[in-house]
Amino acid sequence: MLDPNAELTIGQVAKRAGVTVTTLHFYEERGLIQSRRTAGNQRRFARHTLRRIAFIRVAQRVGIPLREIGEALAQLPVDKAPAQEDWERLSTAWQADLDLRIKQLIRLRDKLTDCIGCGCLSLERCSLRNRDDKLGTTGSGPRRLWIDASRH
Repeated sequence: MLDPNAELTIGQVAKRAGVTVTTLHFYEERGLIQSRRTAGNQRRFARHTLRRIAFIRVAQRVGIPLREIGEALAQLPVDKAPAQEDWERLSTAWQADLDLRIKQLIRLRDKLTDCIGCGCLSLERCSLRNRDDKLGTTGSGPRRLWIDASRH
């Protein structure tokens, strides 16, 4: 049986978490995970770091920006793994944003069919077309898709 208090090397964490050592350095630089240094200046990670990395990767996979993931992890104790209740609380806070993203992706998928068919984005019926940049006065980005998706 594994000792739950045993520390892991950076290589062990990378292998178990399915990420590169560089990714672990990146996460640590941004304060998402922590390690301690041995007398020989080697990183050692608590075993619960694996759960934090899984949390980060799942959140990234669904499109949560790393900044928001960091803000969420800052609400959690650093000395233990996030519990099921922690994930539920944080994912509930992200629910509305994810719902909007899903609507935008579905709309994009459905509206791109015509454009993929012709390949030129010049059809009069194309929802992405913005003749004379008329939508430029309403803000940046693909306004028609964002505006329409937020109404549904």
